[in-house]
Amino acid sequence: MAVELKNDRFLRALRREPTDTTPLWVMRQAGRYLPEYRATRERAGSFMALAQAPELACEVTLQPLARFDLDAAILFSDILTIPDAMGLGLTFAQGEGPQFDRPVRSAADVARLAVPDMDGELRYVMDAVRLIRRELDGRVPLIGFSGSPWTLACYMVEGHGSKDFARVKAMGWNEPALMHQLLSVIEKSVTAYLIAQAEAGAQALMVFDTWGGLLGPKAFGEFSLRYMAGVVDALKVHAASRDLPVILFSKGANGHFEALADTGCTALGVDWTADIGEVRRRVGGRVALQGNLDPSVLRATPEIVEREAKAVLDAFGNHPGHVFNLGHGITPEVDPENVKVLVDTVHAHGRTIRGS
Repeated sequence: MAVELKNDRFLRALRREPTDTTPLWVMRQAGRYLPEYRATRERAGSFMALAQAPELACEVTLQPLARFDLDAAILFSDILTIPDAMGLGLTFAQGEGPQFDRPVRSAADVARLAVPDMDGELRYVMDAVRLIRRELDGRVPLIGFSGSPWTLACYMVEGHGSKDFARVKAMGWNEPALMHQLLSVIEKSVTAYLIAQAEAGAQALMVFDTWGGLLGPKAFGEFSLRYMAGVVDALKVHAASRDLPVILFSKGANGHFEALADTGCTALGVDWTADIGEVRRRVGGRVALQGNLDPSVLRATPEIVEREAKAVLDAFGNHPGHVFNLGHGITPEVDPENVKVLVDTVHAHGRTIRGS
């Protein structure tokens, strides 16, 4: 028997239903800014060891909820679990970010790729989802997630992080058929991955298109939007995921909100470079919005955190369908006390806006 949710503000906001206040969660809310996270990671020995141990992944997922009155939990994992499960050899070098031992550079490399086994190579992720759901015991909803096909392709072709991902963009221009072949197998993998998380107990699903903003308008439609739309379409017809809200977050793709809303997703993430009130007017009542405080604000004084959080809430206004979040992930230097100021401010000012 399913455990009844004690706090469903987040899910209600995604459905654009009335809420008593604005719900919020924070991208990377389980992370290095928390001393308890750093201690658990030290105990695990490495980031990948932490992510691949369901008990530890559950522990760090729940850590921010013990400190802050957040309205959702998000699975602790990484967007690169899929390419790692495809056999590309993911490692995280200290201070250098993710790297793949076997990047995808040729037609032969693409031909070797297959959709990973969700009960095999990626079972640890599903085990973590099941464990987190049990430990949450209905306190707040659990978000599952994946990287977008384009963003995963960026790392798989480049082999590591990059400022411009020039190699993968060149593949798109020089070998478009090969790029589409690559994106197609990634799309199938992302879809299967999100459905498996839904089956394991995720109550909302999010797609992180971190590098969509690197593409020009035509290329965005061809290489990013098209494949996210394919994922959304597939999720909407599968029994496990069709009733779950789907959030698309395409960082830096501010010219594409209308097209993103047309995918049929439930909500759009908004980064800090857009005015959320203007985005709301652009997409009308088609989707909820999530965002969009500049993460660097959390390194300012508590008074500035409060002021800027209120400004985001005021910009959205007294309308249904707002989930407060940062415009990207929280950074390691942030003082946890500022996160508490943020959470308390959003809930208090959200009630004021709604007159409750």
